[in-house]
Amino acid sequence: MSTPPPSPLPGFTEGAQVIHVPGDRPPVDEFSHVVYSQVRNGPAVRALHLILLVPRTGAPKPAVVYFPGGGFTSAAHGKFFEMRAALAAAGFVVAAAEYRTVPDTFPAPVEDGKAAVRYLRAHAADYGIDPARIGVLGDSAGGYLAQMVGLTGDEPAFDRGDHLGESSGVQAVATLYGISDLLNIGEGFGADVQRVHASPAVTEALLLHGPAFGDSAGGPVDRDPAQARQASPVGHLGGPKPPFLILHGSADQLVSPVQSRQLYEGLRGAGQSAEYLLVEGAGHGDGPWYQPELIGRVVAWFGRQLGRG
Repeated sequence: MSTPPPSPLPGFTEGAQVIHVPGDRPPVDEFSHVVYSQVRNGPAVRALHLILLVPRTGAPKPAVVYFPGGGFTSAAHGKFFEMRAALAAAGFVVAAAEYRTVPDTFPAPVEDGKAAVRYLRAHAADYGIDPARIGVLGDSAGGYLAQMVGLTGDEPAFDRGDHLGESSGVQAVATLYGISDLLNIGEGFGADVQRVHASPAVTEALLLHGPAFGDSAGGPVDRDPAQARQASPVGHLGGPKPPFLILHGSADQLVSPVQSRQLYEGLRGAGQSAEYLLVEGAGHGDGPWYQPELIGRVVAWFGRQLGRG
C-alpha cells in the first residue's frame, strides 16, 4: 500500500479538491520504428520494424511479440492497441512486428517472425526483458504466424538473418481466429466459399506459389500438398511444444472455427498443452475481440504461463 505524499504548504489547498492517486502502476515507454531485421529483395534492402511498449520497471520482464492479421497481404503492426496496452500495463514488454506479406512467399513471414523473437533475446538487456520468458500472439494471418513461430522453435530451417546465435523458441502462444491448415481454410463453409479457396488467386495460394508471372505458373494451394502441409501449423505438431491458448468466434465468416478446432485437437492428440475458447457470436476481428473481458482473459493466461514483470 502506497503512502500519501506530504501535505503542501499551508494555503496551497485553498479552493482545491485534494485527491490522492496511488503511484503503483509504472509508466510505459513506446519505442517506434525499431528495425529488427533487414532483408534483401533483389538489389533493394527492406527494413522490418517493431513498435515496442516497455513498462518502466527494474526487474526483468516477460515479453510478448504481437503479429497483426491482414490476409497475408498486409502487416499493419500498429493495430490492436487495446490488447497491446493491456499487456504492457500488466508488466509485459510488448513488441508489435511487421513482416513480409504477398507478393513475398513462404517461408518469408515465418523467417521474419522468428527473427523478431531472436532480436528481443539479443537486446533483452536494452529493454529489460527476461529472455527465458517470451510469448507470441497473433490474430487471423497473424495467428497463423504466431502458431508457426511457436511450433517451429526447434526447426533451424526457418532461422535466417541476424542474431542466429539466439533461440527463436517461445514459451507461450496465443492465437485469435488464426489459420492452422492452408489446405482447408474454407472447411465448414458453403460451396461458394470453397470455390474461392480453390482459386489460384486466393491469398494463401499466392503465399505459397506467388502470382502467375514470367516462368512461374502460380497455382492453387493443393498444387503441391506436401508444400502446403510444410507451410501449415498442423504440419509441425511433433515434439515438445509451448502451451497454446486458441480463441475463435462462433460466427466467423472469414476463417472457419474448424481451423482452431483442428489445431486444438492436433495439439491435444500429440500430448501438448492447449486451451480452446469459442467466443459465442463473435465474428472475424469484430467488437467482442476488443472488450476488456476478453482481453483480460488473454492477459491473465500469459501471466500464468510467463509470470509478471
